Amino acid sequence: MYAAAPAPGRGRPAARVALIDSGLGLVSYAQALLARRPDVSLVLSLDPDNMPYGPRTPEEVRHLILESARATLVYEPDAIVVACNTASVHGLEALRAEVEPAIPVIGTVPAIRPAAALGGPVAVWATAATASSDYLRGLIDAFAADLDTFAVPAHGLAEAIEAADPAAVDACIAAAAARTPPDVRALVLGCTHYGLVADRIAAAVGESVTIFDSPVAVARQTLRRLGLDPDLDPDSDLDPGAPVGGVEAVLLSGRLGEARGIHFHP
Repeated sequence: MYAAAPAPGRGRPAARVALIDSGLGLVSYAQALLARRPDVSLVLSLDPDNMPYGPRTPEEVRHLILESARATLVYEPDAIVVACNTASVHGLEALRAEVEPAIPVIGTVPAIRPAAALGGPVAVWATAATASSDYLRGLIDAFAADLDTFAVPAHGLAEAIEAADPAAVDACIAAAAARTPPDVRALVLGCTHYGLVADRIAAAVGESVTIFDSPVAVARQTLRRLGLDPDLDPDSDLDPGAPVGGVEAVLLSGRLGEARGIHFHP
């Protein structure tokens, strides 16, 4: 990987947050942060050379996530968000051991707890690696032990989203929906990519199923770790003279790139 040079001439934002993922799954998390604090600056670190992470071994994922995070350090981030469930499962502890307490690290946890509060049955769509992980089983045991809960591998869905292939996306969603018990009340999106097609997933599983995703919860936790109020109204509570944030840099497998094809609507 290659370290990128910091962008010159920018004032210090309220905070600078690095988000790391294998691909576009981090977009929803970036949007959630900017919606709450548009004065936060973001460094997006994607890894197109090595995605998807789902089929890789835990050791490979751990190495790749450390490399992606290290590439952001030249920007002096105040926090790092691992906006990837598979990477959080296999790389979060190693990254925290390397950069905390100087830089807080926030992982991505499937929203099983709020889904379980709705009552079961609950389905969790995830990559094959996450669906079969002890980590996911631990979350289910902790928050939904008394409910029927089903881990459903959505094979190929993250890759289809990354490729922007609507036909493949719909085919993967249809296959996962067919493996999902028909009486589930809650569906947890256990891969950060899936939120980008939440409307298609909702159409496939039906309006009786409530979908739970994690970007808002992760954004709020990140702001709390930074000492920033996650409940500010950006239209009325922010100082008009506050620095403007947004996407400061995009790294592609450690190389400085562009945010072409990445659209934000904070």
